[in-house]
Amino acid sequence: MAKNKKMVEAITSRDEDFAKWYTDIVKKAELVDYSGVKGCMVFRPYGYAIWENIQKDMDRRFKETGVENVYMPMFIPESLLQKEKDHVDGFAPECAWVTIGGQEKLSERLCVRPTSETLFCEHYNKVVETYRDLPKMYNQWCSVVRWEKTTRPFLRNSEFLWQEGHTIHETAEEAKEETLRMLKVYEDFYRETLAIPAVVGQKTEKEKFAGAEITYTIEPMMHNGVALQGGTSHYFGDGFAKSFDIKFQGRDNKLHYPHQTSWGTSTRMIGAIIMVHGDDDGLILPPKISPIQVAIIPIAQHKEGVLDKANELKDRLAKDFRVKLDDSDHAPGWKFSEYEMKGVPVRVEIGPKDIENDQCVVVRRDTREKLFTPIDKLEETVSKALEDIHEAMYNRALENMKEKTHTATTYDEFVTLGKEQGGFIKAMWCGDSECEDKLKEVTGGVKSRCIPFEEEKLADTCVCCGKPAKHMVYWGKQY
Repeated sequence: MAKNKKMVEAITSRDEDFAKWYTDIVKKAELVDYSGVKGCMVFRPYGYAIWENIQKDMDRRFKETGVENVYMPMFIPESLLQKEKDHVDGFAPECAWVTIGGQEKLSERLCVRPTSETLFCEHYNKVVETYRDLPKMYNQWCSVVRWEKTTRPFLRNSEFLWQEGHTIHETAEEAKEETLRMLKVYEDFYRETLAIPAVVGQKTEKEKFAGAEITYTIEPMMHNGVALQGGTSHYFGDGFAKSFDIKFQGRDNKLHYPHQTSWGTSTRMIGAIIMVHGDDDGLILPPKISPIQVAIIPIAQHKEGVLDKANELKDRLAKDFRVKLDDSDHAPGWKFSEYEMKGVPVRVEIGPKDIENDQCVVVRRDTREKLFTPIDKLEETVSKALEDIHEAMYNRALENMKEKTHTATTYDEFVTLGKEQGGFIKAMWCGDSECEDKLKEVTGGVKSRCIPFEEEKLADTCVCCGKPAKHMVYWGKQY
């Protein structure tokens, strides 16, 4: 148990230094390693397995709506990027450029994709001719490059993994419906798979995606009260279509511009999982995406029959769950600590006394609760434990979000909450971006997160300027 204690002490307390705690978990749970290029990560097997499980679940959800996977090039010619001014201006500070190919200077710079709207538009221009060709509902899983000044694993990276969906439709109504449908897919995924609640709504004009008419967002709250933009869905209207001269022959035999959407999430979801659910002993992974759902730890494994029984339990559980039997020569205490660090939802202990009593011990990672269960009831107990863990994780995260959500009806209240409390602040807003800028400045970084779909009328006037209010907004600091 001494090794167990030493490993736990190696993690900085979450309440002492949240940023250091986060970095400690990323490194000690063996999720990623740093590479020789700032902001670029090496995904270690355990970290990548989490992403694979996320990808598998989300990909299924996308395909159930009719989306197909494609892959676009990673390089974008500068002339192509320049076709949509608002879009290129929005990404210009983060673009990485290729200027030499082999040993020759390129005649035109190539941008390493920060996102792929322009590439999809170039393709649509070639394949969309009539209304019969619509809709095109595509998604790609890839990496993108955005040259960040300040980087942190999963949260801000120069290169990161993500999915980006791009669809094109005959009518504005269809495109708007698709924009909201994919936002709902994200919301359901966060709740049903990641056990993370979130505020969902529309971005303000100032905060919307470059080139979009409307941007919707899902905004989960981390344990420390800081928001993380968990995913966005954008309605582009026909602006990109006009810039790229995408036209189709309509049902009336006239030429029309189609309407587009784009939506995306990334590996920052793993950062959200760490910061929403983790504790001072390491990760706590949602059961549905945990690479190992059940870790079997034999006790006194050198004694006759223990490993045989442990292997028997593994073979049984492996039919329904992702299972690992650790029969290494590490002490049981070291193993307990190791799998707690990695956030494995359930641990099963089996030793000579357990075999004698025809039972085993099932331990929950989230609460440390021990469940003594008959061996013939093991599958049932594990299944119920995983369900209960997911529900409990979601409820704890929801309670944290509620506790750290405040209301401000005056300017002074807003400033005090923004400087001293953190979390979300619900407050009324006039719709003027100058008020957004002022509130961000005086609070040291509190920004509008979103206008929720269900607004409350907290006051008649804007919390900043006193003019008539147009919307209730969720405000907060962000990663």
